[in-house]
Amino acid sequence: MEKLSLPTAIGRMQTRLAQLAHVQPEHPIVQITESIDATLLLPWLAAQTQWPKIYWRERNQGEQVAALGQCQCVRIDEQPQQQLNQFYQTACSHNLSGVRWYGGVAFDTKQPEWSAFGQATFVLPRLEIRQTDQSTQLLLNLKGEAECWLDELSDANDCLRRLCRIQPLPPLAPGHILSRQDTPSEARWHELVAQVTEPEFNADTPKVVLARQSQLQLSHQPNPWTVLHAWQRLNPNSYQYGFQLTPTASFISCSPERLFLRRQQELSTEALAGTTVRGFTEQEDARLAQSLLDDSKNQNENQLVRVLIEKQLQPLCDYVGTEESPSILKLNHIQHLHRTIKAEVKTGVNDLQLLQALHPTPAVGGLPRENAMTFIRQREGFSRGWYAGACGYFNCLGSEFSVAIRSALFSDNQITLFAGAGIVADSDPSAEWQELENKLATIMGILNGL
Repeated sequence: MEKLSLPTAIGRMQTRLAQLAHVQPEHPIVQITESIDATLLLPWLAAQTQWPKIYWRERNQGEQVAALGQCQCVRIDEQPQQQLNQFYQTACSHNLSGVRWYGGVAFDTKQPEWSAFGQATFVLPRLEIRQTDQSTQLLLNLKGEAECWLDELSDANDCLRRLCRIQPLPPLAPGHILSRQDTPSEARWHELVAQVTEPEFNADTPKVVLARQSQLQLSHQPNPWTVLHAWQRLNPNSYQYGFQLTPTASFISCSPERLFLRRQQELSTEALAGTTVRGFTEQEDARLAQSLLDDSKNQNENQLVRVLIEKQLQPLCDYVGTEESPSILKLNHIQHLHRTIKAEVKTGVNDLQLLQALHPTPAVGGLPRENAMTFIRQREGFSRGWYAGACGYFNCLGSEFSVAIRSALFSDNQITLFAGAGIVADSDPSAEWQELENKLATIMGILNGL
C-alpha cells in the first residue's frame, strides 16, 4: 500500500469528505483510513490544540496510538455499572472491527469522582494515528447516525483544518518542588498498617493494598507529554498512556501491569505482586531478584493475587492456566514477582464482564475484595479516582486494559503522584513506606530534572 506524508494524507481525507457529502452513510460509524509515513506521535500530539488528547502504547514497545478530538464521548458519573452496560452494548452492537473506544474506569466508583474524568469516560476519537513497526495508519471517524450528515462532515473537516505541524516536545527544564503533601502522612501510614496487620482483622482480610497520594507544587508546570516521553524512555517495557481530557487536566501513567488482553476468545492477564529494588551492579541486581523469589512474604502476596484472579475467571472461561512459579519483571528502579495467566473465554462473554470480574485486582485492592475496598474507602483519606483504575481500549474483536499504577495527575499548578503497597500479616510499615518512595523514584527524578 502506498505510504503518504501526513500533510498529503490529510489533503486526501479532505477530498474524500467532500465526496461523502453526496452519499448517505450505510453504517453508524464511518471510518476513513490512509497509510502514512512513520510519525513521532508524542511530539505530534503535544503540538495540537484540540482536545481530548489520548496516547496509548502497548507494553514491550508495541503498538502506539495518538488520538485527537472526539467523534463521540461517553462520560459516566451515576449508576456506573448500569450505564457502562448500556454504553458497552451500544458501542459493540455495530460490529465494526476497526472502531476503538479509548478510556478509563475509576478504581472505586463508590468514591467521589475526579471532576474532569468522571467515574468512567470513553472516547471514540475524531482522528487517530496507529503505529506499529510494520505500518502507520491515519484514521478519521465519523458518526453515520448524526442528525445532520453535512454538519458531521463539516466538523470532521474542521478538525483536519486545525491540525498543527509537528514540533519538538517542550524541554523538560529542571524544576523545583516548592511543597509536598502526602496523604496519608507517614505517621498515619504506620497507624493504617498496624490496623491491617492486627491478627483479628488480618484473619478475615489477609491483604489490603494501601496507597498514598503526594501533592506537589512546582516552580513551573511541565508539559505532561514531555514528562510521559521521559518516563517512556526510562521504562520502555511498561505500558505508557495519557488522557488529556481538557487543557488543564491530564492523567498519565507508565504502568507495568496488564489487567487483561483479549483477542477474540484468547485472554491473557497476570499476577503482579511482590517488590524489591534494583541493584547497582549486575551481581547485586541478581542477588536482590533471587532474594525476592525466596522471600515468603512476597511469595505469599503473589500467590494470593494468583488464586483470586483464577477464581474470578473460572465462571467466565472454559480454561484457565497459570505459570506455577513466578518470574522477575525488571523496571528502572524496582523489580516485581510476575506470573502470566492464560484463559479461553466462553462464547458470549464480553469485555465488560471481564472488566467487572477482574477490576480492581487484588494487586491494587486486596483480599477479599469487598473487605479491602471498604477499609480503603473509610480510612485511606483520599479518592483514588483513575489511579489504580483500568485504562485502555475495546472494540468488538479485542481489547486491552492496563492497571493505572505508577501514575500522575496534572491539574492547574499541581501534580499529584500515586503509589501503593500490599499490606499482609508480616508487613513492616517503615519498609512499606520506603517501597512507596522506591516506586516514585523514576517520576520524581524526571520532575527534578535529573
